[in-house]
Amino acid sequence: MSGKVIDERIKLKRAYESPAADDGTRVLVDRLWPRGVKKTDAGIDCWMKELAPSAELRKWFRHDPARWEEFRQRYAAEIHAHRDELDRLRDLIRHGAVTLVYSAHDETHNDAVVLREILLGHR
Repeated sequence: MSGKVIDERIKLKRAYESPAADDGTRVLVDRLWPRGVKKTDAGIDCWMKELAPSAELRKWFRHDPARWEEFRQRYAAEIHAHRDELDRLRDLIRHGAVTLVYSAHDETHNDAVVLREILLGHR
């Protein structure tokens, strides 16, 4: 399987956006359920809390772009401590499209971006 195919299989989407037919398996990658989103409307197939940043890291980061690089490093270390969940997510990707669902307002500086980079081997 080429890198391009894998790249296209891993999508990112805010929890506040409606599910779409081409989302594939929708995986919530936040530790907390998105505020104001009904579970019946979210279309979440799998919730991988273990792959979300720890509460301590999330509170430290506060989505401050000035802390982005250090957040990426710390979060990558946390993710690799949960190898079983990471492998489970990789298995889902091998079987089709996966959308990593997150609730952050910042679409550039959030945990799903880092997780996607790791899955694609960019980190």
